[in-house]
Amino acid sequence: MNLLYVLDFLRELAAHNNKAWMDEHRAMYQRARAEYTTFIAQLLRDASVDLEPHLRGLTPSDVMFRINKNDRFQQSDEPYKRHMGAGLKAGGRHSPWAGYFIALEPGGETYIGAGRWMPEPQQLARIRQEIHYNAPAFHAIRQDATLLRHFPLGLDMSQSLKTAPKGYDKTDPDIEWLRLKSYFVWQSFTDAEVARPDFTERVLTGWQAAKPLVEFLNEAMRAEE
Repeated sequence: MNLLYVLDFLRELAAHNNKAWMDEHRAMYQRARAEYTTFIAQLLRDASVDLEPHLRGLTPSDVMFRINKNDRFQQSDEPYKRHMGAGLKAGGRHSPWAGYFIALEPGGETYIGAGRWMPEPQQLARIRQEIHYNAPAFHAIRQDATLLRHFPLGLDMSQSLKTAPKGYDKTDPDIEWLRLKSYFVWQSFTDAEVARPDFTERVLTGWQAAKPLVEFLNEAMRAEE
């Protein structure tokens, strides 16, 4: 498993992000993808034992995102993403549940994350309701010292309503958290950190620290099912 090769390929791709270059360097891409697949397979094996039993039976192809840009969030005309990513959660990468994420990207842009990014409206309503009803548990989770040691920025606050969500008073003591549109933590890594032999262990340890958050979100979203 050679993650530096993956980063090298992605660095070249970023500099030549077009179909002609990709076609000419298909063998390089296939090797980088194979290295990344081996890495994700190891994460799946270890995480399904110690982190999330619902991952058992999933394969790397179930959790790895395509490198082609084919979604509505595309913000440039580049045909390929600049990273290789995966979402490890029950049901695979496109399932509606909270889970665990990783993306390799050179230049210190590699990150691991956990939680639920931009949940559907019904899911978001259930999460907000659970925070409103069970605020002490939510705050204990988001302020947990172990979580913050691995994700020092805490919950990502970049996706938030400008006003109170429907059904909540703007003076609610938890309004800052009820306004969020995503409930997600993340932490970036330098290329040198990705190259370290303990990187896989660091990913899994970080995800383990975020497990209470993921479980809180999934329990909230399962409510009223």
